[in-house]
Amino acid sequence: MNVDAFKFLSPRLWPDLFEILLVSFVIYRFLLFLVGTRALQIVVGLVILSLTYFVAVFAKFTMISTLLGVIFTYGAFAAVVVFQPELRNALARLGQSQLMRAFSRGDRQSVAEEIAEALDRLSRAGTGAIIAVEGDIGLEEFITTGVPMEAKVSADLLTTIFTPYSPLHDGAILIRGDQIIGAGCVLPLTQFKVADKSLGTRHRAAIGLSEETDATVLVV
Repeated sequence: MNVDAFKFLSPRLWPDLFEILLVSFVIYRFLLFLVGTRALQIVVGLVILSLTYFVAVFAKFTMISTLLGVIFTYGAFAAVVVFQPELRNALARLGQSQLMRAFSRGDRQSVAEEIAEALDRLSRAGTGAIIAVEGDIGLEEFITTGVPMEAKVSADLLTTIFTPYSPLHDGAILIRGDQIIGAGCVLPLTQFKVADKSLGTRHRAAIGLSEETDATVLVV
């Protein structure tokens, strides 16, 4: 083995590599928190403005660089106020994926069986339904469009909620772990053209949510 080939691996290199990986992970998790929220659009806009600012400074465009500097100074405070709900939701979702992993296989199996039983009942009764099971990307912003809940998942409860003419039947149920966290919720519709004309609003909502999050969406 040629030892000279590894001379570039100085003792200082390993801490630097670890630091790069750590920062990359933090940025990735931060962007994951923002996916599907208005805040993501702002982040993209800030990146574009930042690139424009550095180009203006490099090219010595004094007026543009000064204007962008003022925007950055006051825009940061404005962003905190305007996007306070998104920031609060992001903090609430810290550690969420770790909590999800804490569920045993038996717990997940039990929840899956309850959901499957409810879907079978609804299908045989000809009753429409849409259920979204949360993944790593939180669904907090959609909870506020319906009625927040804290109820254990059960086939009886799911079937009851979707019973025609019940107060919460016309909307989606959101599930996190083994808990129903929202009912009667409004989901975003896909903006893409759906080729199958037999698919209605419920199906478009399922596609729309799956485009913005990693939730598992079930439709009857």
